[in-house]
Amino acid sequence: MRRAFALLVAALLPGALAVPAHAADGDGEFTIRDPRITESSGLAASRQHPGIYWTHNDSDDGAYLYAVDSRTGETVATITMTGVGSPRDVEAISIGPDNRIWVGDIGDNLGGTWPHVWIYRLPEPKTLRDHSIRATQYVVKYSDGARDAESLVVHPKTGRVYIVDKDEKGGHLYEGPAALSPGGTNVFRPVAAVPDLEATDATLSPDGEHLVVRSYFGAVAYDWNGGRIKRKERLGVPFLGQGESVTYTADGTKLMFGAEGADSPVEPQDAPGGSGSAPAEGGSSSSGEGAGGEGLSGDLKTGAIAAAAALVVMVGLRRLRRRD
Repeated sequence: MRRAFALLVAALLPGALAVPAHAADGDGEFTIRDPRITESSGLAASRQHPGIYWTHNDSDDGAYLYAVDSRTGETVATITMTGVGSPRDVEAISIGPDNRIWVGDIGDNLGGTWPHVWIYRLPEPKTLRDHSIRATQYVVKYSDGARDAESLVVHPKTGRVYIVDKDEKGGHLYEGPAALSPGGTNVFRPVAAVPDLEATDATLSPDGEHLVVRSYFGAVAYDWNGGRIKRKERLGVPFLGQGESVTYTADGTKLMFGAEGADSPVEPQDAPGGSGSAPAEGGSSSSGEGAGGEGLSGDLKTGAIAAAAALVVMVGLRRLRRRD
């Protein structure tokens, strides 16, 4: 489905939407230049290595993680995870306490039919070079049945793991056990609704107080509230193609939005509550409205052509999903 989506976007939107430029510093816009990374499906800002972002391919790649330098867009380290078998559908990555990397092999393109999914945990290397690192593997099930998911976050203080499932009608935030067990099945339970979003990624602020959940065309910010999240505001996102990833920067001042595809772009925006952040719901905004009210980026100059093109893309995506 994702390749068909890319072809549809390429055919319909050449020049329809322009993305604004940003300063090319450590947390500025960049392009992932590694030819091996064609389906970047998650981003996580390193706290140990300033300006470094961890990413991974969606599927059919192997147990690999890539450290990308945002100043150049080049991969500066490749991690091969050992002890995890063959990953099935890696969709998310997060940094937890003690610089531990958490990887969510939680996708289910069959619509939620696999009896379990996996989460992997490994230490972030102190030196950026190619490594093979043994990871701990956790078996995960949901209390209310199998489902597709692409969003995983780890609380930066408690280390508790959360998943947001992917449903075009809206999903839920699932909470894992206080400590995951590598020797048994870890049951995740729904603790809060995440309505009006088909979640493709999520991120927690470095202080653990704010959650952002994104979809293909929009995002929503929440107060964390101990995991019983409270909706704060709708955010615009830059249109970069198939929008699959988001992470807070290490200092928490910006959000970095990414997409799948070869030479995929990553764009920063001010984090909610900071200078230049998107207005709260009910306030004025230049962002357009996508399916389910998801807003396009307020920085984009939307007009009739852009709105019509985005609508056609979204309709095409829905049709492609029904055929998958």
